[in-house]
Amino acid sequence: MSLRYQRLYVNIDHVATVRQARRSPTPDPVAAAVLCEQAGADGITAHLREDRRHIQDDDIQRLATTVTTLLNLECAITDDMLALAETLRPAQVTLVPERREEVTTEGGLDVIRHETAVRAAVIRLKRAGIRTSLFIDPDAAAVRLSKAVDADAIELHTGAYAHAPRNPDTLQALKDAAALGVSLGLAVHAGHGLSVDNVGPVAAIPEIEELNIGHAIVGRAIFIGLVAAVKEVRTAMDDAREADRF
Repeated sequence: MSLRYQRLYVNIDHVATVRQARRSPTPDPVAAAVLCEQAGADGITAHLREDRRHIQDDDIQRLATTVTTLLNLECAITDDMLALAETLRPAQVTLVPERREEVTTEGGLDVIRHETAVRAAVIRLKRAGIRTSLFIDPDAAAVRLSKAVDADAIELHTGAYAHAPRNPDTLQALKDAAALGVSLGLAVHAGHGLSVDNVGPVAAIPEIEELNIGHAIVGRAIFIGLVAAVKEVRTAMDDAREADRF
């Protein structure tokens, strides 16, 4: 089976995390985004959290005018976040859950519980001409409702797989959700906790057309440099999809 090229979006949040530790000008996440693009990233992802713990408004504004590939803005469903998206018009907005007490996003958006708010946000973003994705757990009901609220894409939360990559159930859940999403006409992305060590089986899922990887790349960059870290993951993704053809 011939698999389509799979896009790699690099999340540069944790470059900003290092900067915010000292509230200094460096390292600059926008400069990091440029290097990621030069290394072969197909897009840049940045999560503007409500508490501004890493990425700042100025970062998003500069990314919107600097990124030459595609900018994927991750944000919660709040009026100020949606208003910023409407102003900057990134190529894509991925709607994510947010709890200020969590260290990182610990699960997918509860589309069922927040259906009304999600539907309204999708309508608002699409009116502004912005492609909309929902960050959800690999759950059939969440996939179906994502289609029902008219999202363009879903990003499957790979956290359970990343924590237990040897558990066949975690990978199968991703495979099943990806297949269902495509059958419904949704574009399927995936991300969270992926690294060069565990990305292969997820990259080999044919329905998944885009991966979002950040923390592992930034962490690896400390030892081998950002360009090399991006290329390393890119190679692992390509190798996995090539291997799955035979």
